[in-house]
Amino acid sequence: MSNKPEVWLRGLLDGIPALLQPIAHALLQAREEVDELMAGFPDLLLWERPAGMASAGFHLQHMAGVLDRLYTYVKDEQLNQKQLDYLGAEGKNISVTVNQLLEHFNRQVDIAIKQLSETDEATLTEVRGVGRANIPSTVIGLLVHSAEHTMRHTGQLLVTVRVLLANRKA
Repeated sequence: MSNKPEVWLRGLLDGIPALLQPIAHALLQAREEVDELMAGFPDLLLWERPAGMASAGFHLQHMAGVLDRLYTYVKDEQLNQKQLDYLGAEGKNISVTVNQLLEHFNRQVDIAIKQLSETDEATLTEVRGVGRANIPSTVIGLLVHSAEHTMRHTGQLLVTVRVLLANRKA
């Protein structure tokens, strides 16, 4: 792992509102860890499921998809058909490479960071509906969940990748 301090210890991020700094820090930390972890990971192991765990491919797809969906809800919008199709395809063994999945995840992190920079802190307690059932949440609830959910899957991805690589060497 990198010798740099974690993102949250590197100082404030320019253009990100004060209350949203921890969310941006977590997303950027996840991106760094995922990019480093997946460097050189073989495409042929992308859909392997050791001990029935979710595949590395699923985690990469899912993290990008969840960021896209949550930040859509933050904008008080519903998911479009492309987003629903993506959700339905998560975890399916599709013909993509590790690098393609990383590029997609990194792009979604960039989009999220941009949206955070444009978020007015006065809107954080505004109610937002989630999903077809329009389950009530808040802007801050969705944003915090985006960070904790991304970090949770980053940890799961780390375990999956290390198990796969260790099994390959055995």
